[in-house]
Amino acid sequence: MRGRAARGTFAGALIFILAAVSPGSAASSLVPVSCVVELFTSQGCAFCPPADALLASLARRQDVAAMSFSVDYWDYIGWKDTLAVPANAARQRAYAGVMGEHHAYTPQAIVNGVAGAVGSDRKEIEAAMASTRGRDGAMSLGLRAGVADGAVVVDVPDGPGGPAVVLLVRVARQMSVQIGRGENAGRKISYTNVVRQVSDLGVWSGAAASFRAPDARVEGEGYVVLVQRGSQGRPGAILAAAKSAGF
Repeated sequence: MRGRAARGTFAGALIFILAAVSPGSAASSLVPVSCVVELFTSQGCAFCPPADALLASLARRQDVAAMSFSVDYWDYIGWKDTLAVPANAARQRAYAGVMGEHHAYTPQAIVNGVAGAVGSDRKEIEAAMASTRGRDGAMSLGLRAGVADGAVVVDVPDGPGGPAVVLLVRVARQMSVQIGRGENAGRKISYTNVVRQVSDLGVWSGAAASFRAPDARVEGEGYVVLVQRGSQGRPGAILAAAKSAGF
């Protein structure tokens, strides 16, 4: 808004299959991605709508997990962001601390957990998408993940890169908001893959491990699974990721 402050190859490793389930059970596998883009955005930011539209176009790519993290630190200037939660701004500030930035800003994109870019700058984001794969192990790890019998199951194999936190991100496919005040007053803006909750499933140490959580989706929601080096307080490279089909 204001300024900006291995094992094996990826193609062979990122094979996402669903573990065996009983006949007749509803089951779906999460699909592989080769890139993760996190957009930090705000309904009170006049510069954010182009970034929101760009994220929507990236989300249509099957090989990209694109997520919208609404932040609340611009609420004081006239409009309270209706999709923001404090944890989103905390995640962005954690990235800023790791990357040596002095402040958070919107719109900002974080690519594969290791590079920042102006969220409305397609060329800068695409350059980061191309340059970050493999950096600090980004997107180099395999896993398998799926939803079956009321649970999300994530299996991470043994490999380099640990310790890493396994995150389950619940996202709403599309949400539209009529902005009443502030810099975007009078505009109706659509948001794509809006983060509703980030759950910490546990720590992957580098040895093969399985993680699970209850399936908490409601209609119109899906999941992104991240295996991310470091911790939520000091996030690093995203080693592997998967998403629900169509998200």
